[in-house]
Parts: sequence; structure tokens; C-alpha cells
Amino acid sequence: MIVVSNTTPLIGLASIERFDVLRQIFGVITIPQAVYDEAVLAGREEGGAKREITNATWIKTVAVRSRLAVEVLLDEMDLGEAETIVLAGELHADWVLMDEKKGRRKLEQMGMPKIGTLGVLLKARQAGLLATIRPDIERLRRQGFSVSQAVTDAVLAAAGE
Repeated sequence: MIVVSNTTPLIGLASIERFDVLRQIFGVITIPQAVYDEAVLAGREEGGAKREITNATWIKTVAVRSRLAVEVLLDEMDLGEAETIVLAGELHADWVLMDEKKGRRKLEQMGMPKIGTLGVLLKARQAGLLATIRPDIERLRRQGFSVSQAVTDAVLAAAGE
């Protein structure tokens, strides 16, 4: 399975100490250089995603081949999102981890399968890796993670919580 991730799901899951569910669900995660740069090089904290990505042997950083495709997307979104979408297309990804609305909309237009941070938590719950996800979602929201109440309610309903 090929999974490409944007920055926000990595930071979100690391911030609630659920980073390892990515490995447990997807195995190897591929990130573009811009995502590595955002999370590790420009990362503000010493712990969290910066530490997790640096230490995770199952996260692979790959350079995007088509710089032109990235440049075209920069009119609509930031560099990390643009590189994530282009790399996912280049690798024919099975899943793209993306929370940002503009990025998710572009993935939808391209017919690429996407999943956000809450979707990852739901998959972990459904796989029996987590007994409950409500506390994790509440922790994300307390830390400023932006997610609508409608999405939160739908995910909790799907999880039977």
C-alpha cells in the first residue's frame, strides 16, 4: 500500500501521542520534502512530530519529480499540500493523508482517495487499535486542531461513540 501524507495529520497525531497508529494501519508512509521541511526543519517544538518523523524508520522522504505541477498548485495552496498531491499522483498512492480543505477538494477533483486525521483515528478504532477515540478528538480540539462539529459527530457516530 502506498500512502502519502501532508504535514497536519503527522503533527496532529504526534501531539496526542497517537503517531504510531499510522505505522500500524498503513505500514510505510511517504512524505514529500516540503512536508519534511515543515514538520522537522521548521518545526517549533523539539518533541512531537519533529522527533517522531526524525526517528521513524517507516517514514520515507521522497522528492517530487514534477516541479511544474507543484508550481501550478501553488496558486491554490501551500507548498506542503502541493507537493503531497503531486507526489501522490506520481506514486499512484492508495491513500493521501490530508486535512486541509483546499487540498482535499483538489484530491476529490483528481479522484484520489483521501483520509484526514479523524479518519485515521476512526480506522484505528475499527481495527481494534484504540478502545475509544472521543478523548483523542477532544485533545486535538483543545490543542487548536480545526475540525467542524459535523465532522466530529459523524466520525464519533461511525465509531459507535
